[in-house]
Amino acid sequence: MSTADRDSRPAPPTSLPLQGGGGGGPAQRKKLSAPPISLSLDQSEDELGETPDDLDIDVDDLDTPDEGDNLDYTDHEMDWDDPRAANRSGAREPVEPIPTCSAEEERQEGQLWRAVVIGEQEHRINMKSIEPYQKVISHGGYYGNGVNAIIVFAACFLPDSDSEDYHEVMENLFLYVISTLELMVAEDYMIVYLNGATPHRRMPGLGWLKRCYQMIDRRLRKNLKSFIIVHPSWFIRTILAITRPFISTKFSNKIKYVNSLDELRELIPMEYVHIPECIIRLDEELKEATESSKINSFLLGPEPSASRTQNKPDEAGVSPS
Repeated sequence: MSTADRDSRPAPPTSLPLQGGGGGGPAQRKKLSAPPISLSLDQSEDELGETPDDLDIDVDDLDTPDEGDNLDYTDHEMDWDDPRAANRSGAREPVEPIPTCSAEEERQEGQLWRAVVIGEQEHRINMKSIEPYQKVISHGGYYGNGVNAIIVFAACFLPDSDSEDYHEVMENLFLYVISTLELMVAEDYMIVYLNGATPHRRMPGLGWLKRCYQMIDRRLRKNLKSFIIVHPSWFIRTILAITRPFISTKFSNKIKYVNSLDELRELIPMEYVHIPECIIRLDEELKEATESSKINSFLLGPEPSASRTQNKPDEAGVSPS
């Protein structure tokens, strides 16, 4: 808008016409008061209505998106004629909320790990991984004057060596056995090793047994009075025969073999010793096999030896040449 046009505009009214009182008198005007305002539009009109001449825009210098930055809408095509297309395109898979843990669950989660100190070194045991195998070691009461503990080790509760997490479980189980042994033993003690009803795949390896022996505290080695092996197999006998040169003579003399639970009862009180059902069945089977063998030997009688047959004279009193 030019300066001449602005000058030719009519001035804004400063009064409001009012209707006269009934007699058709002349119209009256009431003067209105308005706050002072600035109606100068010189600067704003120049800025909004015109483009400054000194504004130089180079289109070539503008940053434009590359072809690789373009969004691909091919997978999200919509049918604009179908009003339900927007609802279909905007549908998303429901997002599962993050589960919250209660105070009890957090407490149980904290109990999955146990910190123990073995040989002045702190270790952490994953109690969740060894939960099915904690029966491998138990307290069997006391013997003697009532302070000597009986520690029961049931090999039938060991994990199978063909399991995927076998080494991890055995590592945590090793720490659990050693730490539990230190908690159970105060004075002298003995270990009852239940070897029966244990398949070969569950038998502990030679390295694992050697490490257990080396990690046991010197006090525990000294206070061990007896190491009783119940239902010994040829495998465990072979392992002990191989390791005998590497262990002390004192420890070797503490090893005793027991072939039945009846023999074990003659050595220790069995009131608090937990014997697994599989070992009880094995002991009964071995006992029946032994009784059958004795009956067969009694019915068949002693077998004649070769020397007696050769030296026995014939009916004529002549010894065979």
